[in-house]
Amino acid sequence: MEWEMRPGGMFVQRRAAAEDSGAIFKNINVMMMTITVTHSSSHHDLSLPINSTFWDVKKLLANKTGLLPEEQQLFFRGEEKYNEENLYAEGVMDKSKLLLLDNTASEEWKLEEIRKHNDMLKAFEAIAEVRADVDELGERVFVLKVAADAGTRVSDKEFSTCTELLMRQLLKLDGIQAEGEAKLQRKAEVRRVQKLVDTLDALKERNSNPNPLPTTVKTVSVGTQWEHFDSGMGSLNAPTMSSSANFTQDWERYD
Repeated sequence: MEWEMRPGGMFVQRRAAAEDSGAIFKNINVMMMTITVTHSSSHHDLSLPINSTFWDVKKLLANKTGLLPEEQQLFFRGEEKYNEENLYAEGVMDKSKLLLLDNTASEEWKLEEIRKHNDMLKAFEAIAEVRADVDELGERVFVLKVAADAGTRVSDKEFSTCTELLMRQLLKLDGIQAEGEAKLQRKAEVRRVQKLVDTLDALKERNSNPNPLPTTVKTVSVGTQWEHFDSGMGSLNAPTMSSSANFTQDWERYD
């Protein structure tokens, strides 16, 4: 099967080859993979079939970098790869990272770029290991949160142990030398660990005092003395009539 690259960068079966072979299937599902190629400070994500060659990668990169395929050198796991070699056969899989160097650059610059790239790969691997451990600890924090939300009393040792394990992951992240994209990933992982630690602190405080009492209680006292007004209102008894009051039976009529 022969392939050709369309202007948009997509690989398809060459039309002439398809017609000559008398293919009867209009739609052919080809397994695709995405790789990242680092060139200086730039990162290029490429999507292409798994049976592609490194020459196919160079042709895609020509449109992105301005370097002709003949001017490019591709490295994978610290070794230069040749044009006719197949990606999948050489161990390149989905989300693999390659390094692109200018073939016309000096050897000293190439060696420095290869060293930086290898250091970046080591940083990615170290961060991935920490991320896996943090994922497990995150599930543990979630279980503790569910228990606390349900009102279940949890031993303080559980919170302390989980917090200590998370702090160890912070120490691991602090010891990883990272630049560029790896540095961003490390920073994101540090924030995630710190957020989990804050969650544990809040759960531990709630667990130690599940039913907090109000800090201040307002009391209202009701007295038994009633204030006496001249009109008689406010007293439980009707006002007494004065003995000096005079009454008359003459009533005035109004229209």
